Amino acid sequence: MATRILWADDEIDQLKPHIIFLENKDFEVTPVTNGEDAITLIQEQPFDIVFLDEQMPGMDGLATLNRIKTIQAGLPVVMITKSEEESIMEDAIGGKISDYLIKPVNPNQIVLTVKRILERHRIRSEKFAQSYLRNFNEISGQIHEETGWEEWIEIYKQLTQWDIDLESGDESLRQVLADQYQEANKMFGRFVAQNYKSWLSQSTPQRPALSTDIVREYVLPHVKNGQTTLFLVIDCMRYDQWLMFQRLLNEDYAIDTDFYYSILPTATPYSRNAIFSGLFPLEIEDIYPRLWSQGEDESSLNQFEEELLKKQLGRKGIDKKVKYEKVLRTDEGRSIADNIHNYLQVPLSTFVYNFVDTLVHSRSDSDVLKEIAPDVPAFRSLTQTWFQHSTLYEIFKLLADEEVVIVVTSDHGAVRALRDTKVYGDRETSTSLRYKYGRNLSANDDAALIIEDPAEYKLPTPGHSNNYIIGKEDYYFVYPTNYHRYQNRYRDTFLHGGTSMEEMILPISTLRPKSML
Repeated sequence: MATRILWADDEIDQLKPHIIFLENKDFEVTPVTNGEDAITLIQEQPFDIVFLDEQMPGMDGLATLNRIKTIQAGLPVVMITKSEEESIMEDAIGGKISDYLIKPVNPNQIVLTVKRILERHRIRSEKFAQSYLRNFNEISGQIHEETGWEEWIEIYKQLTQWDIDLESGDESLRQVLADQYQEANKMFGRFVAQNYKSWLSQSTPQRPALSTDIVREYVLPHVKNGQTTLFLVIDCMRYDQWLMFQRLLNEDYAIDTDFYYSILPTATPYSRNAIFSGLFPLEIEDIYPRLWSQGEDESSLNQFEEELLKKQLGRKGIDKKVKYEKVLRTDEGRSIADNIHNYLQVPLSTFVYNFVDTLVHSRSDSDVLKEIAPDVPAFRSLTQTWFQHSTLYEIFKLLADEEVVIVVTSDHGAVRALRDTKVYGDRETSTSLRYKYGRNLSANDDAALIIEDPAEYKLPTPGHSNNYIIGKEDYYFVYPTNYHRYQNRYRDTFLHGGTSMEEMILPISTLRPKSML
């Protein structure tokens, strides 16, 4: 397939010999005379590279460049300018443009520039592929039932980075990675089944940090040291999504990332309440005995977060003023951004952002979102786009010049559920797809962790329930009744509640503004 070039120049007619030369070299060139037409074409059809005249009437080259980057951030753009201005070089260094050429340009310059830029992507992909294949056996050798919790974190980090590095690579190689990911999650599910219950009676460092440890180990040390601290929980954020956010934050912040394990089930009513209370769900039930009898509505089950946090701080001897905000809507995020400096007047401000979780649930219900984000790389890109244009990112930019410590984490991740398994229970069984509680629930042992005594896992027993089942790997639960209907409805949705690495192994990052270091 010919390389597709879009060339925008208000004097494009004078470049006709250049275009003929390129077409004779098997390039497909689309000429336009202004930035507006260039934007329209980019929205309507694919191009491999754009050549952009800096000085055009109307929308000039720099304005066109900014519009292009909001539409298709990864599209290579070469700026053609009359002089080697400092701003052009800064844009090249900053990555906004792939290169720049000084007028007058020679047709051979265009050919060499196209090949260098596009071949660079091919060479980079090939190097990643070769490197992954060299490391394949090493990673596979680490995946077994005796692997410890620290090693599982390293395996997950490696697989996540390879998933990002190979996302635009050869499809057959991506399938190799997917198979290795699946094998890892299979062994990880066994590891959790064998070890999780023992963690509940141990303390760190004999076990990994759990949801119950987050405030005590990662937030309070800064508060006790007298540092103004912001604690941010992004609901349902996976490690790969955090890496996308971190790319945008690295310019302004020094970022130190650690990892912890979410408690089970990896669902908001359990994991996030555990973060704010410092207690396991069964212990929370002693404080709020009616909490678990309110059904499965997360807005009800998580309505005590601020109070749970203050009680935990009280138990730790912290009597300082605390602010808490839950952001469910865009206008709430806007209000916080507009007033962010007010939150710096207290020692600790805590924010819960629900957008990523909302996006997960919206994708499950929307054919349009499934088409926009059909797989993990596309869904990752979608969340990055949200963050880049969100009030949350704006808040980070506003705080970049303040003396503040920001602790960022998630309550749980999500896994792309591709396999179904039958579950058997009565009509009172809970409706979640990755975990369920009820009476005498049963499912395939290979697909589910079956908890016969919830108290051993420090879990409550809402209503008449007496056991839990929690999904392993990428399985989701379907009842035998109307089996095929629900099997098709929920396949390929992002779900949480189970024991996968994506749901359990979570980043917790400490950010400090570089301007203050």
